[in-house]
Formats: sequence, structure tokens, C-alpha cells
Amino acid sequence: MPSESLLRVLAEIRGHLLDPDTLVKAVAGGRQRGTEPPWRRVELRYVDLKAGRHLQVTSYDETQAHTANHLVGDPARGAVDALLELPFGNWHVDTTTQSHQVRVTKKLEGVLHTQDRSAPVEAVRGHDRAKDRLLPEDDPVFRALGLSDAQGRLKPSRQAKYRQVEEFLRLLDKTLTDALEKGHLRRPSAEEPLRIVDLGCGNAYLTFAAQRYLTAVRGLPVVVTGVDVKEQSREHNSEVAASLGVEAEFVVGTIGGVELDPAPEVVLALHACDTATDEALAQAVGWGAQVVLAAPCCHHDIAAQLRKAPTPAPYSLLTRHGILRERLADTLTDGIRAALLRIEGYRVDVVQFVESQHTPRNTMLRAIRTGGPVEDGVRAEYDDLVATWSVRPLLAELLDARP
Repeated sequence: MPSESLLRVLAEIRGHLLDPDTLVKAVAGGRQRGTEPPWRRVELRYVDLKAGRHLQVTSYDETQAHTANHLVGDPARGAVDALLELPFGNWHVDTTTQSHQVRVTKKLEGVLHTQDRSAPVEAVRGHDRAKDRLLPEDDPVFRALGLSDAQGRLKPSRQAKYRQVEEFLRLLDKTLTDALEKGHLRRPSAEEPLRIVDLGCGNAYLTFAAQRYLTAVRGLPVVVTGVDVKEQSREHNSEVAASLGVEAEFVVGTIGGVELDPAPEVVLALHACDTATDEALAQAVGWGAQVVLAAPCCHHDIAAQLRKAPTPAPYSLLTRHGILRERLADTLTDGIRAALLRIEGYRVDVVQFVESQHTPRNTMLRAIRTGGPVEDGVRAEYDDLVATWSVRPLLAELLDARP
């Protein structure tokens, strides 16, 4: 889209923001070159209160949300004008009939993209609303991925997938914020965007959601790459990227065999089956990735080794029953992975990904490369653990095989 005067673009957006009948929701985020807005993100919507319709403005800093309501008329106009003066890098404005996206260029010009809805949507004016979502159900990315219908309504059969995407974005957001604030991850620029790879991306729900959230809401320049063994996935995902107008590359390859140059700084691997997670973690370490988010799937490798090796005393009661042995293998596998990442210089958290009612595989390894010294006891504890259980972790073998 051609750029034009930023003042002219914002004046057009102002009209939509001040229309209490047609505005559904507006989000401002990101930052203009060389500036730092006072808020990480700002959301606007109209709500009906006892005193009449108000413009509700929710402003987010790094830790909490701050909400203020402005009566339609001069108070609302004053609030909108104050927000438009702030150096946000992106605006996303949804009305009942259109979707508008504004991007501020390095030359401080405005690029406006407007898309008509296939059918009008209804604006919800209730003051009590559902839990705030990082990406709303009617976001274009969810329509393109088939999670929402043409009217932006979430399909009942896709509720679990939407929930998974939402929780993933919250973890990604918190992890990147932590890494950026503490200097463990460089702050990206338009000239040098953050490089993110999704290993085993499948239909790339998380790839596209991450790209959309980080660029449109966080205002972080990113370039995403999806890797999958299926050519069909590459073709499908490339078509979705073209329909959304986003820059995303999809390549065919195995997790352990893919080569990327330049190397990614953020590695995602969600629900890679069994040892594919080990291959993803080994790739991340080999690339020197600063941030790693991995949600393992099944854990067959260590489980098979536990069945063959004698159980050390006094733990035979834990392996006598199949279901307990399986759960023990899950815990042992991810504990070993976390220890090996710590040895490689990462700070590691093992957290819950989504609630167990959505998926039984709900553990995520979240790692940030700090470069700090490894505690002396970590290696000794790891050696004792694998020796006690007589297991040979594949991740250790992959890391040892590095040139």
C-alpha cells in the first residue's frame, strides 16, 4: 500500500474512533522510530453505563491494565486526540462493516489498509465483558486459518485450538518481554527484525498467530519461518501468508536436518512427537537461540528405556504399574531436558501450557539464554540422575555430537 501523510491517515482513523455506533474495537501498539510510547498497548471500545454511552480506554503497561471511561462527546474526543498524539507504530480499528490497519513507516508516513467485512458484525456494548484476549476471535488471522467464520465468530469445533493459541501467545509475550528487559534478547528494528522459527509447524496456527500478535499488537518487527516435513503444509501455509499479506517463509525439511541462515533467535517447537522435541532443542542450542519455547508431546524414548532397565531401589513401586511408569517417564524426560539446557547456559522454567481438560500434554519448557556461569552442582545432579535410572537421553547424545 502507498504511504501518505500520517496526519491525514490519523484524521481518517479518528472519525472511526469517535463513532459510538459503529466502532467495535481499536488497538494501538508498537512504537514509531526513535520513540517510546507511555503504554505497551491501548484498547478502545464503547460501553453502555448508567450515565450513558462511554468510550472505554484500557491502557497496558508491562504489568497491569488501567481502564478509564469517557462520556461520548467532548470527553471522548479529548481522550482520542490525546491517544493519537502518542507515537504508536500501529493502529488496528474494527468497525461493524470494515477493518482498518495503520502502520507508521520509518519516514513517519502512514500506510492505511482497509478491508470490507463480508457481512456486518454487532458491536458489544456491555460493561462486563469476557476475559481480555491478546487476539480477538474476529481477527483476520483466525478467519484465514479457519478458526472463525466469515463473520468473525469462533467455530464451536475450534474452541480448543483457539484456547491453545491464546495461552501460547501469553507465554510468548511474557517470555520475550522478560528477555528484552534483561538484555538477553536484542531489541529488533525494521532493518534487523527478530528471527523466529517454528519447528514442526504443521498448519502454522502458532506461526501466524505469533507473527500477527508481535507485529500488530506489540509492534515488534519480526520475520517468521515455518519448518515441516510435508510439502502440502508448505504450499497451504504459503497461500495463507499471501492471503494475509504477511512476510512468512515456509520450508520443507526435518527438524534435525533443516539449515537456516541467518540462524533464528527464537525457536518454537510445540507438540513435536517424542524425540523430535530433543532434535528441536539440539537445533536451538546449536543455533545459539536466545529464546526457546518447547511443548513436548509423547515421551516414548525414556519410557522404553525404563521398561528394559532394572528399577533402582527404592522406586520399584513407581514403575510396577504402567500408568505410573508412563507418568514417571514424562517427568524424567522433561527434567533431563531442562537440566541439559541449564548446562548449556539457559535459564529454564517448566510451566503449564494449557489446562489439562484441553490436552493431557500441557507442559512447556521455557528457556532464555543468559550466558551466565553454570552452577557447579547442575552437571553433577544430572550425571547422578541418568546413572541412577540407567537411561541415555537422546538430547545429550545430540549435544555431544555437535562439531
